[in-house]
Amino acid sequence: MTQTKNEQDEFVKLLEESYNYKFQVADIVKGIIVKKENDGYLVDIGAKTEAFLPNKEISNSTEKNTDEEIKIGEVKEFYILKEETDKEDGCIILSLRKLSCAKFWQTLQNAKLNNETIMAKVVQIVKGGVIAEAEDLRGFIPASQLRTGSPFEGLIDQEIEVKILEADPQKNKLIFSQRLAIAEQREKVVDDVIVNLEEGSIVTGEVVRIANFGAFVDINGVDGLLPISEISWQRIKHPSDVIQLGQKIEVKVLKIDNELKRISLSLKRMGDNPWEEIENKFEEGQVITGIVNKVTSFGTFINIFPGVEALLPASEMEQENANPFNIYNVGDEVKVMIKKFTPQEHRIALSVKDIVKE
Repeated sequence: MTQTKNEQDEFVKLLEESYNYKFQVADIVKGIIVKKENDGYLVDIGAKTEAFLPNKEISNSTEKNTDEEIKIGEVKEFYILKEETDKEDGCIILSLRKLSCAKFWQTLQNAKLNNETIMAKVVQIVKGGVIAEAEDLRGFIPASQLRTGSPFEGLIDQEIEVKILEADPQKNKLIFSQRLAIAEQREKVVDDVIVNLEEGSIVTGEVVRIANFGAFVDINGVDGLLPISEISWQRIKHPSDVIQLGQKIEVKVLKIDNELKRISLSLKRMGDNPWEEIENKFEEGQVITGIVNKVTSFGTFINIFPGVEALLPASEMEQENANPFNIYNVGDEVKVMIKKFTPQEHRIALSVKDIVKE
C-alpha cells in the first residue's frame, strides 16, 4: 500500500519528535525488551539508541531469576535511572526496581491521604524505636508511636496495623504510627467492651505495653491500665519483675470510668490479701525472723510474710542511726521485734535495739 505524501510527512515528524525528546531521570517510559546481554537487557524506548536495563535493577529480591522476570519481546514500563549523555557511551539506564518503589510510594501516599490503616512487619530494633516494612519500603516507628513500651524485642517479625504519619519519597522519609491505628480500633469497640464488664469481674487479657508506672492489658481490643501498685502485694522495682510483654494474665476489674472510657485492673487482688491474713498471726512485742528486701539510707525493708514488707528504721537498729548500707544486704536473714503493728493501714514498724535491751 503506497503512503500519501501527508502520511509520509506525519511519520517523519513523529520520528523526529521521538529523537528530539529529552529523556530525564525519574521519567516513566514504555519500552520493548529486544535483546539479552551478559549483565542485563537492551530495551527500545524510542530513543536514538537502545536503553539498558541492568540485572541488578530488575528486582529488589536477590532470590528471583531474571529470566523469569524478563521476556524478550515483552512491553513494560521502566523508570529512567540515568539519562542519555555525551559522556561514556551515552546510554540511558533503566530500572524496574525503582519503578516498583515509585508505585509503592504512591500507594503509601494515597493511604496517608485517605487516612487508611495498613499492615507493616517489624524487622529491626533501632535507637528510639523500630524499623517496619510495608509495600517493600522500610519506615520508622518512633517509640512514642508504638503500643508497647521498651524493650521492643517481642515485636520482631510481628505484623502490626499502622497509620502513616509521613511518606516523602524525595527525602526517603517514611514514618508510621501504631498508636493511631490502635486508637481508631479502640473507638470502634470500646463501648461494646465496657458495657459487658463489671467492677469486680475477672477477665483474661494480654500484656501489650509495659512502662515504669505499670502495664496495659488488652481486654477484647481495649487497653486497661494495670498500675504497678496493683501488680503485686510485695514491693517491686518494675512491672517486668512480675509480668512480660505478650503474656496472657487473669486480672480483676477494679474500676470502670464510663465517661472517660477507661478500665483500671488489678493482678494482686486475684489472690488473698496478705495484710488480712497476718492480722491474727503477729502482735506488737513479738520477735520474728525476716529477709532483707531493700536497703535505703533511712532504713531497711524486711519481708516478714509472703507479700508483706515491714520497715526497720535506722533509729531502731542495734547501733542507733547507723548507716543501714554498712549493716545489711539484700537477702540477709534478720531477727527483729514488731514495735508497731497496724495491718489495716499496711504498716509495720520493726526494732532490733529493743531486742538487745531485753
